[in-house]
Amino acid sequence: MESLFAIPGYPALFILSGLASTLLPLGSEWLLIVMLLGGYDPAATVAVASAGNLLGACTTWAVGHYGGPFLIRRVLRIDAAAQAKAERLYRRYGLWSLLFSWLPFIGDPLCLAAGILRIDLSRFAALVFAGKLARYAAVAWLTLAGAPFLGSSGF
Repeated sequence: MESLFAIPGYPALFILSGLASTLLPLGSEWLLIVMLLGGYDPAATVAVASAGNLLGACTTWAVGHYGGPFLIRRVLRIDAAAQAKAERLYRRYGLWSLLFSWLPFIGDPLCLAAGILRIDLSRFAALVFAGKLARYAAVAWLTLAGAPFLGSSGF
């Protein structure tokens, strides 16, 4: 994992964002912030993070779609109660719940449930990308809006 951080810039952000959007407990916002404060292009940085995060979400979707109940229960250790909860969310909020796939704790299960429930990949990708893009854009905007204050505080 240490070698991941030795990769400079956009490749590292893409990889970390992708991994962060799987069932692995990682975050990528910190690297986005560091890159923005380091002078990287905001639009490119947000685009790379969003694309990597979408790829990770599609991986989670594929696990649900192709993995079957055995893989979900044995490898990912998702119990019947968690699976039922995700299915209830889909029934209640429908496809639009995928806009919240960026949220901690519920985002990855939403993507997994979309695969299990055989949600069309193109619809899945469009909604997930929109949500993730909005999240990274908000983080970038907040970072850049707060950057002048960081410089004056000696940070």
